[in-house]
Amino acid sequence: MVMDRISEKWQPNEGKRLVIEVDGTDYARLPVKTHVITSQDDILKIVEQYALPHLEEGDIVFISERIVAITQGRAFPIKEIKPSWLARFLVKFVHKSPYGIGLGSPWTMELAIREAGILRILFAAFVSAITKPFGIKGLFYIIAGKSVAAIDGPCHYTLPPYNEYAKLGPKNPDKVARELKQRFNYDFVIIDANDLGVSVLGKSSKKINDDFCRKVFRDNPLGQSHQQTPIAIVRKIKKE
Repeated sequence: MVMDRISEKWQPNEGKRLVIEVDGTDYARLPVKTHVITSQDDILKIVEQYALPHLEEGDIVFISERIVAITQGRAFPIKEIKPSWLARFLVKFVHKSPYGIGLGSPWTMELAIREAGILRILFAAFVSAITKPFGIKGLFYIIAGKSVAAIDGPCHYTLPPYNEYAKLGPKNPDKVARELKQRFNYDFVIIDANDLGVSVLGKSSKKINDDFCRKVFRDNPLGQSHQQTPIAIVRKIKKE
């Protein structure tokens, strides 16, 4: 049977399921292990080396935005980031989440200011502040943009050396996804997933539904600490 063959070859990350149901159809999420990705790596070569040998017709390759950003040189040691007074001030008002540091550090806030510009960040902070008492959340990131929402910083559970890094979101993720499809003739999705939610940053085709991506990744099957699985192959399980 199809599931028997998949289960023999693939194992889910700890606490995750290999198969998930989306709108009445089962999909396998096959975690692909890689080496520790650095700025010296090429995302095309990573896919060719680790994912391509396992791909079958109809598969969609989901790639963590983190490794795309790292290969683009958009991850920085925090010791090299000098937060401005504005970054140190604004970070005082950021909600600290147990699922990721986000903009909850002066280093990541400084990256946000550099990425979006001072005026846009100040406007986003102002709107967020005046709407928060009314229970309205998330406007800061809507105004600041997806690239700012994808910024993350050092956490104790992050794979070294990135437990001492802060990173921007990937640049031109749609373009990266399209280039991957052009090279390998499979569809690709660049995704920002954690235990708080899923955000689709880039995809190789507009035909790929964002809602489907969020549903199939709703429990975040990737593992980017000791698991070293920043890529997942999503495969529809055909009924036999």
